[in-house]
Amino acid sequence: MPRFADITDTLARQAIELPSWAFGNSGTRFKVFSTPGTPRTPEEKIADAATVHELTGLAPTVALHIPWDTVDDYAALGRRARELGVELGTINSNTFQDEDYKFGSLTHSDARIRQKAIDAHFRCLDIMHATGSTDLKIWLADGTNYPGQDSLRTRQDRLAESLATIYERLAPHQRLVLEYKFFEPAFYHTDVPDWGTSLAQVSALGDRALVCLDTGHHAPGTNVEFIVMQLLRLGRLGSFDFNSRFYADDDLIVGAADPFQLFRILHEVVVGGGLAEGSPVRFMLDQCHNIEEKIPGQIRSVLNVQEMTARALLVDRAALEKAQASHDVLAANEVLMDAFQTDVRGELAAWRESRGLPADPMRAYAESGHQRRLAEQRVGGTQAGWGA
Repeated sequence: MPRFADITDTLARQAIELPSWAFGNSGTRFKVFSTPGTPRTPEEKIADAATVHELTGLAPTVALHIPWDTVDDYAALGRRARELGVELGTINSNTFQDEDYKFGSLTHSDARIRQKAIDAHFRCLDIMHATGSTDLKIWLADGTNYPGQDSLRTRQDRLAESLATIYERLAPHQRLVLEYKFFEPAFYHTDVPDWGTSLAQVSALGDRALVCLDTGHHAPGTNVEFIVMQLLRLGRLGSFDFNSRFYADDDLIVGAADPFQLFRILHEVVVGGGLAEGSPVRFMLDQCHNIEEKIPGQIRSVLNVQEMTARALLVDRAALEKAQASHDVLAANEVLMDAFQTDVRGELAAWRESRGLPADPMRAYAESGHQRRLAEQRVGGTQAGWGA
């Protein structure tokens, strides 16, 4: 079995992008709850993300959501991020909160509305040019609620045409990453409901079109690590959106519902080269903190990913391959379980200290008084929230 010292170089390369929207107010379908100290501007969201990175060393980039994070000068926003010790990362498009998109955006039957949605993505590409971002991530709420409401096949044709138009506008160093979600807010069908549909659409576009896997966007019982393996095998896994779910798309702290699933996913990432130097796979959180504080919620999430990554790296792969080759089912399972049950918290804490980071970032934040200062400083203005 590998020693902890054998895996620190890989751990040191690990980077987990934070979503700007995780620092805004969120809640349920019935109420968005406010919290003292919530950011009021994109700049304040980035400042909170920088605090997470300062304490963990794990979160060097921040994803933006457009138009939620609209500013007048994106180059200046990028400079401000760098001053705070982070960079701007993935640009996420929003074509699901405009009245025109009631019956779809990139798949709408009206060519005018499809063009409006395409133009919204062109604006995202302009922002990428200004910020240096390389990834445009697309998630669509497009779909139908009733059988017969629209032609399922025609909507796929419209989607293919719209995505091709956007893809053609990418710069050579930029990528299009297509997310999927098996239901909600459309309840009969969604236009990109699964990894196969996303893969089919991006494969038709070109090598710089990839799939984004959101760990919460699957039906109950889905073997998510199989999907991870297959997309890595095909070279089409562009990014992760890490979160946790109990029933549907709950967007909870990653690892909260099923730490073993997170371990299994990361084991396939390790085996498939997703953590290798120069890997094209990007790791991001996608969470909405409904009742917990935002900054410590993000700290907890990135630490959970780091811990399960460490355990996945400690799998004795030689022993595993030997057991698999001899069809020793119990021995193979035991190898995985030994790594999963290894307590790496103490070694991670000591390693963080050796790198000038707090041994316990959660405690360090709680004892810093930072949350109280934010509540005192951020008075007035309009707090950011999900959808704004």
